Amino acid sequence: MGKKKSTFNIKKNENFGEWYSEILSKAEVTDLRYGVKGFVVIQPWGARAIDKMYRIYESALRSTGHDPVIFPAVIPEKNFKRESSHVKGFAPEVFWLEKKQGEDRLALRPTSETAFYEMYSIWIRSYRDLPMKLYQRCNVFRNETKATRPLIRAREFHWIETHNVFATKSEAEAQIQEDISMTNEIMKGIFGVPFLPMKRPEWDKFPGAEYTVGSDSIMPDGRVIQQPSTHLISQHFTKAFNIKYVDEKEKEKFAWLTCYGPCISRILASVISIHGDNKGLVLPYIIAPVQVVIIPMHSETSGEKISKAAEKIRAQFLLANIDVKVDETDKRAGEKFFHWEMKGIPFRIDIGERELENGNVSVYIRDTGKKVVIKLENLVEDIQNLGVEFDARLKSSAQKFFDSKIVDCDSKASVKSALDGGRVARISFCSIDSAGEKCSTYIEKDLMARIMGSRGDLLEKATGKCLFCSKKAKIVVYAGKSY
Repeated sequence: MGKKKSTFNIKKNENFGEWYSEILSKAEVTDLRYGVKGFVVIQPWGARAIDKMYRIYESALRSTGHDPVIFPAVIPEKNFKRESSHVKGFAPEVFWLEKKQGEDRLALRPTSETAFYEMYSIWIRSYRDLPMKLYQRCNVFRNETKATRPLIRAREFHWIETHNVFATKSEAEAQIQEDISMTNEIMKGIFGVPFLPMKRPEWDKFPGAEYTVGSDSIMPDGRVIQQPSTHLISQHFTKAFNIKYVDEKEKEKFAWLTCYGPCISRILASVISIHGDNKGLVLPYIIAPVQVVIIPMHSETSGEKISKAAEKIRAQFLLANIDVKVDETDKRAGEKFFHWEMKGIPFRIDIGERELENGNVSVYIRDTGKKVVIKLENLVEDIQNLGVEFDARLKSSAQKFFDSKIVDCDSKASVKSALDGGRVARISFCSIDSAGEKCSTYIEKDLMARIMGSRGDLLEKATGKCLFCSKKAKIVVYAGKSY
């Protein structure tokens, strides 16, 4: 027997970097040949997946009271300067436009707090205007100086950002928990990307935030990638932009602010990395650009008949909102199989003369590699059910991988072993306030990793002493190597 053919066949777990670069190129997700560092072209296959992900996220946001807006891509320099910690935190990453004579210098937005808050100071007058929950789908630009990697670390991000205003701190903090829940429902529950909601250490919070909760997922090489973050914004911001409201007793008060940023292009990087295998992409049914590909198996006598049958099936799928493609190219059947397998389409339907005679079709399932036979009369309903099962399997597999990557550590040596072995270390620690920053030195300087923070969704009880200062441990933190 000859060697089994493969269009991809790179071992993801042995060389994730090569696997990732190759699949983005071979599956036509991105193209790096634009010629500007940190900026990539997202090709149709990637753009279609991203569009579906945007729609899911925006639907969830609107269901929780958020409304869409569209803001300019430029922010006046004077806006940045109104809150000192924010300008200090973002200044090194800002792309500045050439200054026009007589005009304020403009920046391409690295994030939009200072744009929204300028308008909130105008729009908000009374408690009746609150809460105000707005979001926009947009690109942001950051002058990243480190090595870039498509979709993971770039100078241009495709994301959603929400900017919300509340009358009280308790309402704002309830929004933080809603943001964490939304990340859980969508990123984990729909896209199949598990994560840790991490309350960041004081020295690693968002510039201008009172505190930050970031969502960290784990890539196949054990490195951590930051996904959606939510921030309780300090009232320094509120006061700098004079965002006030008059309450029911006609007393003027400063509002409370939150922001939340799911980076859709970066989430796609996690989806691709976590679910893909040595044959290429494996995309969740719900966001796959094409959910079903139909391969007509022509013969010399029944070519037209099979094409008509394939077209009839395609029309049925379209009516059921199933994204479908009929591959009528002149490639050999084997080439088509390998091509669509590498592109990650969940289901492939092979239809030929025998299938028409029997009234059924053979369906190849991408993640399991198995085939099932389905009656033509039940095809739409069965594919929809198989799609639910497909995504459930991906989520279960991803969770098992994620759980296997977190280890409890009770010594410096075990922390080093965990991090060097591509895992996340869970440790008892003294504090994530500024007092604990000194204890992070060993991890951040010697091991080239970082303290990710403590759980933002639950309280984990610390035991014993801090591994680094021997003081009583007060908090459980996680440490990992990041992109």
